[in-house]
Amino acid sequence: MRLYDDIVLNGERAIARSYAKINITLDVLGRRPNGYHDVKMIMQTTGLFDLLIVDKEPYGLSVTTNLKYLPPAEKNIAWKAASAFFEYCNIRGGAKMLIHKNVPVAAGLAGGSGNAAAVICALDKLYNTHLSDEDLCKIGAKLGADVPFCILGGTQLAEGIGEQLTELTPMPKTTVLLVKPPINISTAKIYEKIDSCEDLKHPDTDKVIKAINKGDIKTIAANLSNVMEAVTERENPIITKIKEMMMRDGAIGCVMSGSGPTVFGIFDDDAKAKTSADNFYNPYKEVYLTRTYN
Repeated sequence: MRLYDDIVLNGERAIARSYAKINITLDVLGRRPNGYHDVKMIMQTTGLFDLLIVDKEPYGLSVTTNLKYLPPAEKNIAWKAASAFFEYCNIRGGAKMLIHKNVPVAAGLAGGSGNAAAVICALDKLYNTHLSDEDLCKIGAKLGADVPFCILGGTQLAEGIGEQLTELTPMPKTTVLLVKPPINISTAKIYEKIDSCEDLKHPDTDKVIKAINKGDIKTIAANLSNVMEAVTERENPIITKIKEMMMRDGAIGCVMSGSGPTVFGIFDDDAKAKTSADNFYNPYKEVYLTRTYN
């Protein structure tokens, strides 16, 4: 799955989807002198997406969203992505960007990174710059470690600070339930606590890769793991509550995505997944039933 291939052109308008991601595993290996952390994680695209309409303009940049509290203009990552694209390509141009958000904000699902990825790919098509995947990802990496993954999508092993990607065998198509509780998580603070924590539970990412290669969804689900989860859970027991409820509803595995607070569950029974989604919707609202997307 390449985000670029999903873009539709209508004259000088590009229509793009930017997809939410989940972390099948997430391991933090250590902290670099510059403050960044080395990670090893399996990332997976889901069918939940934001819709972006990007119009080619002779000059200037503008961003409009359906959520009034999102950063305006220069502070929005979509604006930064367009600016980075024009700078990298050394061309003059403009873009009007309209974003309809469906992916929860600040949720551990790479919603903003996906928007940046979609803008870069849309502008590449509109301006006929024919950038390689490597070039697209170079632009994206300047904006955030998750942006290259959002450009390439699918099932990927991410290493380094998240920008070193290795394409894996596609995850089996399976039902995924996403639930975001109404709390805010500071990724920076979670990393700070991980640096001083000595009893972290590290995922067996290699075991999960083998299970993905075999299409063994039960082993994948049983080994979902996120080293950040225990740190986030200690201060936010609501995450534990959501996981317990999902498992009671029939999930075969569940875990927090990214630094949270969204929890996702994998189901092998669509009826149970729908019932679980209904159970969560009244108390939480930001509840999405989708599938893995490759």
